Amino acid sequence: MSKNQQRRALVASLIGNSIEWFDYFLYGTAASLVFGKLFFPKSDPTVGLLLSYLTFAIPFFIRPLGGIIFSHIGDKIGRKKTLVLTLMLMGGSTVLIGLLPTYESWGLAAPVLLITLRVIQGLGIGGEWGGALLLAVENSDKKKRGLFGSVPQMGVPIGMLMGTAAMSIMTAVTDDKEFLSWGWRVPFVLSMILVVIGLWIRGGIDESPVFEETKQKGEISKLPIADTFKYHWKEVLLATGMKVVETAPFYILTTFVITYATGNLKLDKTGVLNAVTIASLVTTILIPLMGRWADKHGRKPMYIWGTLFMLLFVFPYFWLLNLGTIFSVTVATIIGLGVIWAPITAVLGTLYSEIFSTNVRYTGVTVGYQLGAALAGGTAPLIATYLLKQYNTWVAVAIYLAITCLISLFSILLVKETKHVELTNVGKNLGV
Repeated sequence: MSKNQQRRALVASLIGNSIEWFDYFLYGTAASLVFGKLFFPKSDPTVGLLLSYLTFAIPFFIRPLGGIIFSHIGDKIGRKKTLVLTLMLMGGSTVLIGLLPTYESWGLAAPVLLITLRVIQGLGIGGEWGGALLLAVENSDKKKRGLFGSVPQMGVPIGMLMGTAAMSIMTAVTDDKEFLSWGWRVPFVLSMILVVIGLWIRGGIDESPVFEETKQKGEISKLPIADTFKYHWKEVLLATGMKVVETAPFYILTTFVITYATGNLKLDKTGVLNAVTIASLVTTILIPLMGRWADKHGRKPMYIWGTLFMLLFVFPYFWLLNLGTIFSVTVATIIGLGVIWAPITAVLGTLYSEIFSTNVRYTGVTVGYQLGAALAGGTAPLIATYLLKQYNTWVAVAIYLAITCLISLFSILLVKETKHVELTNVGKNLGV
């Protein structure tokens, strides 16, 4: 494959993934700041926030379904066409959320429509990540596979960076009443511009050469989901476990922290959003550096060290937060997200792609990823809010985070180092 094709595939995977996650994190930030008031206003404030976080969590349970649907298309027809469909679903539902009437205007129909659009988002994002990852990895050279696999992962902090920055700008240029009335809607509606750009870029790329080779050999799976669970069920379980530490701490560090810092610590919401924005920028820079390091030294060691450091940091993290200043929140978020979480997420996608064979790779990486996200991702802010209310101490939340680290640590210890494998021979020369 040409260097130009590699670059185009890498850019397409990064930009599309960034847009998808921008849409997703935009909702997470709005859920922390306004949705509890606008769509569940008759509830107790804490209950309203819990209901708002519940709508944030719902798509995580829909994502596996979306993953099964779109990964089936991706393993049967190709990565490129699937990624166009997922981007259209995410983009359209995000714009419509920005146009939704509130509970005050439409009553119960408002939260019902909000939940419906979140389900559609869940379907779209369920098929997006695996396709974006494989678009990059399957167009890479073996010696740069860790780097290429880390680049789509940059879409997560970039999307969050754009989402929190957009909300931060709107909170800065509007007062509380204006932000609650219309300010939060602006980023949702304007996201359509980004979607059009993403569709244009993805429309100009070629199909994955690894997939094309498998297709030419007549090795396309008739029913990828059945073959995945028949031949790769152990890998699916391990992938699910590895996802836990990459997703639960992430949503505590980026979503729950906004509510905790503005509600419990009474800090300025613009300052807290800026803290998350700065940490996202640091994370974006570090991820490809970690991916390159993994090409030299291996995926497994980096993942293990990241997980161990996350385990050791959960209590100091809350200690830093409870110093009660924007500076301490910023430092805590930069360390947790940028320094510790970055190496974990940088190698996760590459690890996934190297333990599944090509004919079920889209399905395998997607199912493992989305099951892990469903179990530990969207529920993290909800569980953390419940634990904080139930026990009235952050220690309960810290213990919860420590458990997620231990689950993933156990999972990675059962996985062999994968940097040496050929993508077209996975399943023939790799034992897990």
